[in-house]
Amino acid sequence: MQTGFAFSKLADHLASIGDVTADDLDLLAEMPSTIAHFSSHQAILRHGDDSHQCCLLLQGYLSWQDAQAADGQITSISVPGDIADLQTLYQPRINGNLIALGPAVVALVPHRFFRELSARSPAMSRTLLLMLLGDHARQRNWTVNLGSRDALTRVAHLLCEITTRLQNVGLAKDFRLASPFTQSDLAAACSISPVHVNRTIRELRRCNLLHWHGKTLMISDWPGLVRLAGFDPAYLGIRPPDQGRRPVQLELTKGAVASAR
Repeated sequence: MQTGFAFSKLADHLASIGDVTADDLDLLAEMPSTIAHFSSHQAILRHGDDSHQCCLLLQGYLSWQDAQAADGQITSISVPGDIADLQTLYQPRINGNLIALGPAVVALVPHRFFRELSARSPAMSRTLLLMLLGDHARQRNWTVNLGSRDALTRVAHLLCEITTRLQNVGLAKDFRLASPFTQSDLAAACSISPVHVNRTIRELRRCNLLHWHGKTLMISDWPGLVRLAGFDPAYLGIRPPDQGRRPVQLELTKGAVASAR
């Protein structure tokens, strides 16, 4: 893949879940987009909006939040390479608020591109469907996380998932990552109080499982964190590189990205 290709993380994501060829992935270089920068906790989409474009996350993190919850309950988190609102291809009305967790860079891609992409490439059409099904699988696991795990295990499991998804697109290779959230955000994601989050993080530190300094999170004992969380990544639908994943190689099409002023 050419260095600096804006959609490389999306290509990595698609290649990890579907049987796509280099020719299929090359079609992404034709993607029209507007690049938008969002500040921490800025809304990208609001409940009740009608959307005619998808939000492809390039940098940072996004979260879906319950529009009715006073505490900003977080219901899902997107990492680079995710299309945070892929469901709007089929249901344009927005249900919930899509909010940036920290500064974020998003490519706004017209729905028509993904429809044309699906028509041109059956493999890409199936892989986009697998991506959408993966979103639903994570949502089901999110429900289990909140409903049947204690606070310590909830936090550990969420950190395992986020780290695995980042590594899938070439990030957090050394288990060091930009923190996806503040401790208040983590409380909203795990349905616990900020005070409880603070205690939980202290316990994870005491067990030498992680270090959290400012905006950087370092997992110091990955096997230990996985054991504590009971984390099994199978629900993510990610194939290891030795199970048929093709290396991603794309040619950059000049003018594929139009930056917003």
